[in-house]
Amino acid sequence: MGEVRGALPAPPRRSLAERAPDVLVWGGVLALLLVSARPVELGHVARLFANSENMREFAHGFLRPDFTDWRLYVAQMWLTVQIALWGTVLAVLIAVPFGLGCARNVSPPWLQQPLRLVMNLLRSIPDLLIGLIFIVAVGLGPFSGVMALALNTGGVLAKLFSEAVEAIDRGPVEGIRATGAGKLQELAWGVVPQVAPHWASFALYRFESNARSATVLGLIGAGGIGQLLFETLNAFQYAQLSAMVVVIVIAVSLIDLLSQAMRSRLI
Repeated sequence: MGEVRGALPAPPRRSLAERAPDVLVWGGVLALLLVSARPVELGHVARLFANSENMREFAHGFLRPDFTDWRLYVAQMWLTVQIALWGTVLAVLIAVPFGLGCARNVSPPWLQQPLRLVMNLLRSIPDLLIGLIFIVAVGLGPFSGVMALALNTGGVLAKLFSEAVEAIDRGPVEGIRATGAGKLQELAWGVVPQVAPHWASFALYRFESNARSATVLGLIGAGGIGQLLFETLNAFQYAQLSAMVVVIVIAVSLIDLLSQAMRSRLI
């Protein structure tokens, strides 16, 4: 019989020594999951069905949303979106200089390391804690939510922006440098045009996330629909709570669709 043409070659086989690191990593992950099952109380899943009377009472109100005050819900959701918008814009203003300063291929080590420490600090502190700090400083209200989102998101975007800068093609930068341009001209004409679409995409994605985070910040008094949501929950007004959840879902879905449309034009 002749040789079969077009047959796919056999996949390369890896030796045991080559597979050992993968086995150790995934085995470690599995072991960690098994060890942590008890501390996180996964066994309590049965309690979801134990208090059936409480769940029936909750479902009875939650499945019958009351839209009597829908104008109030929409107004508070719009305030939440504005908090997310301003928080994201201020975060971008923070992230652009810090992202360039944290990039290894743009900034010297003596500047990179301090800036990276600052950005790590902003990312590691929960936005709820940052919001509480501003509430203590300026009082309850949306300004605290804006600043909490701006600082936390600024740290996240600075990392993403710096990684995008580190992945650029060095050719255009070297070409601009060959013309005798200075450092600022290299950044403006060689670096920023390459990373601008990525930066815009990251910022839009964080705006989506901040629209949800701003709702949570309302629980500590940072304004928006989250504050109203918390008050309604404490009053056991499940029908009104359900109506607010519907408003939140619709608003977040619309933001997601808008963000997708804008990101598709950046590609």
